[in-house]
Amino acid sequence: MRGQIAIAIVAAMAMPAAADPNDLVLSRLGTRITNGNGVLTGVVGQNLEFRELSSQLGVVLAPHLLTPADTVGFSGFQMTVDYAATTIDSGAEYWRAARTSGTSSMMNTVGFFVRKGMWFPVPSFEVGAGAVHLIDSHTWASQLYAKVALHEGYHDLPLPSLAVRGAVSRMMNQRELDLTVASLDAMISKHIGVGGTWRFDPYVGWNVLFIIPRSEVIDPTPNIDSLQPGNNSDSLLNFTFKDQDNITRQRFFAGAKMQYYIFQLTLELQYALAGSSVDDRAGTNTGCMLMSTTTNCDAKDQAKAQRTLAFSAGFDF
Repeated sequence: MRGQIAIAIVAAMAMPAAADPNDLVLSRLGTRITNGNGVLTGVVGQNLEFRELSSQLGVVLAPHLLTPADTVGFSGFQMTVDYAATTIDSGAEYWRAARTSGTSSMMNTVGFFVRKGMWFPVPSFEVGAGAVHLIDSHTWASQLYAKVALHEGYHDLPLPSLAVRGAVSRMMNQRELDLTVASLDAMISKHIGVGGTWRFDPYVGWNVLFIIPRSEVIDPTPNIDSLQPGNNSDSLLNFTFKDQDNITRQRFFAGAKMQYYIFQLTLELQYALAGSSVDDRAGTNTGCMLMSTTTNCDAKDQAKAQRTLAFSAGFDF
């Protein structure tokens, strides 16, 4: 009996995890090369589609904003739960890389964050950390940021607060794609007291995203075990997407934070401009085309503009 239980446990652990609709299958972005007999002889990764997919996914998982320019103060501490819904171009060919493609024009994330004000290395300094989960996937992203308020606290004067922030988001739990998103933000906000009990902080800003995609080794024939006799050459079909120049995207955002006592709610709208950065390959001026059979080409990011609606609820201490 114990032996049967042990065998069952080992078998369960050996089973692959069930895939969710938003998990990625990057082998779908490869052009399959066959010989005259229809036998698969190689796979060429599509640089253009890989760049556009990474661009849109990078915006979805980019560092969250959801704060005005004012810091929480050197003795302040904030805990929040965040939710965001971001549009994607679900009709684009590259989204066939999702486990279930073409089903939705939105990707939703939920996460949690902590923020702490500090007096060093400079006054009006704030750091934050958290994690974001891409709903309907196994994907998580860890996020960190540091913010410096260049001007804050003059709430009785008609002067806005001003801050700059640097942040990074690192995707986890996707075995075929290594994705890092860094951002640099600038924002202004104005504190408004309401009835001596509420505070209202509208804010606007801009940021630039630096999206860094790196491909892991991809198996285009996952149902074939290359260790079985007769399948020795199957591992030769494995491929990677070539490392590309960083993808840049720009976002504009506007929002407002409302707080009563220690309870706070923040609502924010973001608009990411369409992609336009180019992966400039040495030795060629040829642009990448769909279904290309070469990786020696320049891939231009043609990802469409994206919109995000995000809100945050939590406690300010």
